[in-house]
Amino acid sequence: MAEGKVAFELVSPERLLLSEEVEMVVVPGDEGDFGVLVRHAPMISTLRPGVIQVHDGGAVTESIFVAGGFAEVTPARCTVLAEEAVAVAEIDRAATEQRLSNAQDDLLDAKTDSEKAQAERHIAVAEAMLKAAS
Repeated sequence: MAEGKVAFELVSPERLLLSEEVEMVVVPGDEGDFGVLVRHAPMISTLRPGVIQVHDGGAVTESIFVAGGFAEVTPARCTVLAEEAVAVAEIDRAATEQRLSNAQDDLLDAKTDSEKAQAERHIAVAEAMLKAAS
């Protein structure tokens, strides 16, 4: 591993999206965004819907939307297991607006607490995705 770099891996259920050594990764944790540099204290965090920013060469080199998941951090590595991940540049705004509309309809039609919670989760993801695309 290069001096001053942290190994970063982003994995979705479908595939390994990113595996490289970077200067820093900023991750949307449930308790707030956190930056990971080499020699970071070990930790595990759940993720909220938001954008992971990969920094290298003093600039953001990649911005990737994640719908949630987990991050494991060690002094040398940051691994993100994402429920869903897509590059911010590839977000289809019209499809995401439709996704939000469908989730709002599902919330209106929800009959159980479980259905309501699932619809609210889908709304939160779609709203975060739209915000990321802006």
